[in-house]
Amino acid sequence: MDPLHKDNELLANIKSHLPELVALLNEMNSHWFYEDPIYRFYHQSFKVYWLQDETGKIVEALKRIAPEGTTFCKEFEEIYQAGASGKKFEMEHNRNWTAHTRVFVEAFFHAKFFLEMAVKYGQELEKAPTSLPSGWAALLCLYNLR
Repeated sequence: MDPLHKDNELLANIKSHLPELVALLNEMNSHWFYEDPIYRFYHQSFKVYWLQDETGKIVEALKRIAPEGTTFCKEFEEIYQAGASGKKFEMEHNRNWTAHTRVFVEAFFHAKFFLEMAVKYGQELEKAPTSLPSGWAALLCLYNLR
């Protein structure tokens, strides 16, 4: 079997979903899905909790492009589980705000990074490279291909 088989499968999956990935990335870069929720973290607004849903949308898209038989790496899975666990706002969270909410921002940023890399390399690559750009290598790590 071609040693780059799974890498090329990932790239083919990205390319077949590229319009949807680009649309999702555009949405996640918009005021209401990026700028406002990050502001809400610093403003200590319960609206930062909504990042959990946006992170979930990105993760579902990343699952759709996964090569058959692959799972997310343990590092990403840990970040995702902590930051998109469905936690609900409680007034007492205000006392230790960052401990309760920073995980939402962290999970969103990591998921958005992988979405950005999928779009970037889906647009730039024709086949899986043997000399790995860092963002492509990160995608391979996400799916336990490196």
